[in-house]
Amino acid sequence: MCGICGVLSFDQDVESEDTLIQMLRRMEGRGPDDEGIHIVPGTALGHRRLSIIDLSQAGHQPMVDSESGLAITFNGEIYNYRELRDELTRYGCRFRSGSDTEVLLKAYAHWGESFVQKLYGMFAFCLHDQKRRRWLLVRDRLGIKPLYYVDKPNKLAFASSIQALYAARQFQPDLSPQALHYYLSFHAVVPAPLTIFREVKKLEPGTYLVVEEDGRRRQERYWQLRYSPQEDVSEEAWIERLLAVLRKSVKRRLVSDVPVGALLSGGLDSSLIVALMREELADVRTYSIGFEDVESEAGNEFVYSDLIARTFSTDHQKIFVDSRQLLTEIRACVAAMSEPQVSHDAVGFYLLSREVSKRTKVVLSGQGADEVFAGYHWYPKMEGQADPVSAYKAAFFDRDDEEVQAALATEYRTEDVSTLFVQQHFAQPGADDPVDKALRLDTNVMLVEDPVKRVDNMTMAWGLEARVPFLDHEVVELAATIPSRLKVYNGGKGILKKAAERCLPHDVIYRQKGYFPVPALKYLQGEYLQFARDVLLSDTARQRGLFDAVYVEKMLQDPGQHITILGGSKLWQLTLLEYWLQQIGA
Repeated sequence: MCGICGVLSFDQDVESEDTLIQMLRRMEGRGPDDEGIHIVPGTALGHRRLSIIDLSQAGHQPMVDSESGLAITFNGEIYNYRELRDELTRYGCRFRSGSDTEVLLKAYAHWGESFVQKLYGMFAFCLHDQKRRRWLLVRDRLGIKPLYYVDKPNKLAFASSIQALYAARQFQPDLSPQALHYYLSFHAVVPAPLTIFREVKKLEPGTYLVVEEDGRRRQERYWQLRYSPQEDVSEEAWIERLLAVLRKSVKRRLVSDVPVGALLSGGLDSSLIVALMREELADVRTYSIGFEDVESEAGNEFVYSDLIARTFSTDHQKIFVDSRQLLTEIRACVAAMSEPQVSHDAVGFYLLSREVSKRTKVVLSGQGADEVFAGYHWYPKMEGQADPVSAYKAAFFDRDDEEVQAALATEYRTEDVSTLFVQQHFAQPGADDPVDKALRLDTNVMLVEDPVKRVDNMTMAWGLEARVPFLDHEVVELAATIPSRLKVYNGGKGILKKAAERCLPHDVIYRQKGYFPVPALKYLQGEYLQFARDVLLSDTARQRGLFDAVYVEKMLQDPGQHITILGGSKLWQLTLLEYWLQQIGA
């Protein structure tokens, strides 16, 4: 798990070392253990390393294989690298390290572009093929690892974060009206390839981009999720299949040369991960975070995380944060966001990661189960819908188009791209059932751009690697064959709950669904409200002129009356976006 960057020059210029240094400085948290630079005419690659597999200098990056003329800068983990290494060894490949990075180089040399189909893991990388005079940029199937790029006529610059690109002045910070509409409407989800900036793109999950030396580009999708429910399979068979694939997924994610722990909220998803980890490991470290209550909303779920820790005899640490400390941490938390992320729990993950990283370098996390197994409240509302687009919008969108237009200054207004996106996505072949349409959209887009990104950004800010077993592509593919009725029943995640009965206490499985609560950022009061006022009414915000002044004042007057259907603060959404832009220096 690392931070990567580079500049690909189509006129074969030699990029200055200073450009890479500027980008690498903004990614030190992602890779605190080592730094490397590789520069040849036309290619400049940079790398910040978090050492997890092959801790020796043999795993140093960027890695160059002089025999094949290949070089790579790689972020992520390939969980089946040992199996691939054994297979390649039988074909006569020789290895000088024990790293998964070298396996990528040898696999490409042997199989060509198709080698990406063989990879199990989370990854983003740029591979330079000097002999064929081309570059290959790749992102994993579920977009767990980020890859941002700026594509210009004479060069392409890429990095693990937008901040790294901006630090090296690779783009102008002009805002995208389309992205702003998504941000305010589609719960801050800005679908790839868009970002909040016009010039910055992100590589879509499950794709790779081939860039020829003369600048020609070719993008290929190597993985696509299709929903094909199998109605003739019994519930018992589904449970057995599900537990088998989850066990395999968890076991894969224990591959490491350092100890692996777990983030434990006390909910179904993280608890099941811990239960399956204990089947493989004698000792497991677990971590939970909580805050004090605000109004009637509980600030922690320690009662359940404590129960799981006792049940499975984990080495458990509870981290309590007084919400009065949150405000002092928000600046650093926002600076760690590669894109603006409105979810209240971002700062919670940030503080949790800070404490966990003091003892552990790798953790498993339960993200993805809700999107894959229909755990959210809007999925049952999709059943049998004749107009699934309208049903989805009513249950998920933060604002309708009319309110989005009212919130933005005139120059940033655009057509209702958010509704159009949902319509087009739902109309694609490969998901006929309305529930499956919503699941496919959420798994491929919302999950990538919200929970997964949030966990990656907040953990990597502290050099902590988070692995997500529910997003093993075999788990996701199996879930796509389970009929939606078996997922939405029993309050959602029905079939997952039935499978969990064989591993977990009943009270954990069938309790009311909880979230990672940070109530102080939902009900903006006191110093938090003053913070929002200071940000939105600052000279910088006034000069930017992003939001309509009348709309902003309405939010500030009574923020408690402006809560989204998903329980978020509309005022915090405005504040977070403006503050993120100020933090990045735009």
